[in-house]
Amino acid sequence: MSPILPGPIKQIGYVVTDLDAAIADWLALGVGPWFVMRGLQQTVRYRSEPCSVTLSLAWANSGDMQLELIHQTDDTPSVFTEFLAEYGPGFNQLCWWTDDFDATMAEVRAAGWPVVWEGGEGESVRFAYAEPPVGAPIAEITARTDATVGLAELVRSAAADWDGSDPIRVLMG
Repeated sequence: MSPILPGPIKQIGYVVTDLDAAIADWLALGVGPWFVMRGLQQTVRYRSEPCSVTLSLAWANSGDMQLELIHQTDDTPSVFTEFLAEYGPGFNQLCWWTDDFDATMAEVRAAGWPVVWEGGEGESVRFAYAEPPVGAPIAEITARTDATVGLAELVRSAAADWDGSDPIRVLMG
């Protein structure tokens, strides 16, 4: 049996209700620096229906593992508000990158995993969230692009020799 998802896990994602408090908690653990985007408008399909949300996101690395904090700043029903209502803030997803997004998504659908969040067509990166049977509430599948690789390398290299200075680096917002 071949694996449904390609390669190693690239990222662990957390849904939070206060981005700054969550960053402060991770900084207290020595994880940083954090790269932050605020006020990101995201138009997607949520459970196959059009949806538009406003997000603030932050990324940091611990070793080679990237961490992502996701804070939806509006109250539009979404995969994030759904998660918060069921579980509260916390661990939400494992993320895999794929060089062939369409083939990976065909495997996900063939396995019967519900696809609950899809977007990025015509933007810098395609992505989808599916509900796997084990491992995490969400499996995120992200197309490997120059943008994803570039951001990941920026975040990873900053963490490699981080001395605790400049702990929050604003990318947008």
